[in-house]
Amino acid sequence: MKIAAIEATPVRLPRDLDAATGTAGSPTRLVASESQYRWSETVTALYSVNFETALVKVTTDTGLVGWGEAQAPLAPEVACTIVDLLLKPVLLGVEFGGTVEEIENLWERMYSTMRVRGQTGGFMLDAIAGVDLALWDLAGRLGASRPPARTQVPAYVSGLRPEEGRRYWEAGFRAFKLYYDRDEAALWESFDALRAATGQEAGIAVDALWRLAPDNAAAFGRKLDERNALWLECPLMPEDPAAHVALAQAIRTPLALGESYRTRYELAPFLGAARVIQPDLGRCGITEARRIARLAAERGATVVPHVSIALGPQIAAAISFAAATPNCHLVEYNPKVLEVANRFLATPIEVRNGHYHAAKQSPLWRETFSV
Repeated sequence: MKIAAIEATPVRLPRDLDAATGTAGSPTRLVASESQYRWSETVTALYSVNFETALVKVTTDTGLVGWGEAQAPLAPEVACTIVDLLLKPVLLGVEFGGTVEEIENLWERMYSTMRVRGQTGGFMLDAIAGVDLALWDLAGRLGASRPPARTQVPAYVSGLRPEEGRRYWEAGFRAFKLYYDRDEAALWESFDALRAATGQEAGIAVDALWRLAPDNAAAFGRKLDERNALWLECPLMPEDPAAHVALAQAIRTPLALGESYRTRYELAPFLGAARVIQPDLGRCGITEARRIARLAAERGATVVPHVSIALGPQIAAAISFAAATPNCHLVEYNPKVLEVANRFLATPIEVRNGHYHAAKQSPLWRETFSV
């Protein structure tokens, strides 16, 4: 069997920006503008007013189809162009039986297309991840992969309002994440309100959205120590490993990192600081996420897949990966994102009693793999 066709499609879905603010892809309010891409009011980052992603379809000469997805919250056309111009030529006509070794070799082939030209991250790796997920989907449909170690994985609620905490707790969720999206006083008020609503047993994490500075991060972190926070996510600029190491040594609260890094090479300088590793399957693919998970295990770190703006392939990949990864005990859950993704699935992805149900991912991911 050979790879006969690869198609990449940019997806841009209009959304209610007010309703989406405070959730994945729009954690903060955006500056008023006529552009579809706008600056955050509080974070030095650009966001889209739309729900944007990139779908990848790989077809074999037998007609079998695998679906993948690149994390593409901005300009999905870029990842699609990379697939069309750079990745497709090196994959078309390749023999494919769905083995792990074949997929790993194809990842290396795709990575090698541009590494000597300096493209070892960013859009290039997002595009590779989209193809990689499609290849793993094909492997599952061929029956080449094995049944999951678990059929359900605990989910944590990301970007909720404190007043929603009790409802989610009663629905079976035991972990939550707040965004540091406004001033610090508002964050502590939200944290304490959520703690009061859910109790001391709840795990409450904070995503700082890269807003802290080396000279104030430790003081911020000690306030999380006092509150027994689950983790502190993305505290500092993602290019500064030394500052992350210093912060990790200064506080008890575990640091959580990973969404900014596409490969084990990019993540390596931060492994001494982070105790929670958050690979985004739409950015690193399953192939590289497996390698990252093994490195994390060697360092005694846990793995919690990052799930942001995504349709079915990305979310299903995160669930499949988590179900097969021994040091993974949580997956991010964005209710509004899953609601959008399920509109396009013949069989919706289910979240019940605070858990994703891996066995219900058909038709996208019928089987999974073992790390």
